[in-house]
Amino acid sequence: MIAPSTLPRLLHAAGERPLTLSQHESAFGSMSLSTSLLEELEASGLTGRGGAGFPTAQKARLIREQRGHSKFMVVNAMEGEPASHKDQALLSANPHLVLDGAEFLASIIGANNIAICVARDNPAVVNHLERALHERSRRSLRGPRLELHTPPWRYVAGEESALIHWLDDNESLPQYRPRRPHILRIGHSPALVDNAETCANVGLIGRYGAAWYRTLGTPENPGSTLVSVTGAVERPTVIEIELGTTVRSILHLAGADTDPAAVLLGGYGGTWLHARHLDTPYNNAALKNLGVATGAGVIVVVPKGACGVVETQRVVRWMANESARQCGPCAFGLPSLADDLTHIAHATRDAELAYHRLIERCGVIEGRGACRHPDGVIRFIRTALEVFDADFDTHVHGVACAGSRATKHFANVPSLEREDELIWE
Repeated sequence: MIAPSTLPRLLHAAGERPLTLSQHESAFGSMSLSTSLLEELEASGLTGRGGAGFPTAQKARLIREQRGHSKFMVVNAMEGEPASHKDQALLSANPHLVLDGAEFLASIIGANNIAICVARDNPAVVNHLERALHERSRRSLRGPRLELHTPPWRYVAGEESALIHWLDDNESLPQYRPRRPHILRIGHSPALVDNAETCANVGLIGRYGAAWYRTLGTPENPGSTLVSVTGAVERPTVIEIELGTTVRSILHLAGADTDPAAVLLGGYGGTWLHARHLDTPYNNAALKNLGVATGAGVIVVVPKGACGVVETQRVVRWMANESARQCGPCAFGLPSLADDLTHIAHATRDAELAYHRLIERCGVIEGRGACRHPDGVIRFIRTALEVFDADFDTHVHGVACAGSRATKHFANVPSLEREDELIWE
């Protein structure tokens, strides 16, 4: 079989329609299970693409070592981040590569069941997967049972413990996990949860091996990855890049503003990166020195002239409304943070008090949620305070900056004016 020698890898042979099973196997070769697959996965250095960046082989080994005959492999394609479109792009191009990876992982951990989870609010991707599963069911090969599940879309529904909770009892609530890694279970059965892009990479490594996989990327962060680019861009897009490509080069490839005020990395629970750091390589090893990470593979571009305070306020209000409200930090803390930011965004007479209160509340809320949702919001706010310090300073001193009424660059969140009606009526 001939492995793709250059990019794209994950989107290799992609066309206007998803590859059929025969087209997929013609492009990538047929898959065959190997007894050394876990060792190859470890040697590859693959880390999860869903946000946490945990070593994939380590997660698989943890579940493999659990006792019991019944185990689950769960493919998380919920794509809870509103600015992310990479799972949709991948499953609309080559769903079989994701399913291959899921079958490889199921063989490693000894799972008899594979659950593929896609939000029911995304009917196009649901349809693509239904067709792919039907094609695979026509083969007379024994293997784990593949089943499609369609939970309702919510931001927290894509969090892995909330997804397992839904599979277990039809309720999308995150589970309290004081220590990680933590064994998630469906009933009494241990479950391995991996993002769709992670599974697709496993599908490649299972075919071509670790040495091939590491021919792209850096020694610390090998391979390629998908990035969703939105905001100040001609049109939202998903591109596959080699890990280690600079952030500015990614913006150029995506047709985005290459000289913005800042970019958000990782999604709505991610971290802001100032424009002066855009020539930093896009991988966690390099970004860690700046206190940021690639997260869920999202870049939102905010151009010069936009207001960082307003952009931050809109996202925090949206994130507060998307919480599960099962603990105090989410139910009360996040709305309070959004209220503080609204005072600052409007440059009210209480803006300075709200600013100091915002900082104090971040310290109180951090680390106290039942899941990591509040921590993501805190991380988002703190990096916004650093990157948009000039905007915050202007607003705190009672003057809304010139960018306050400029075009907003975050999708799927209410307008500031509509929020004001809800908050100040």
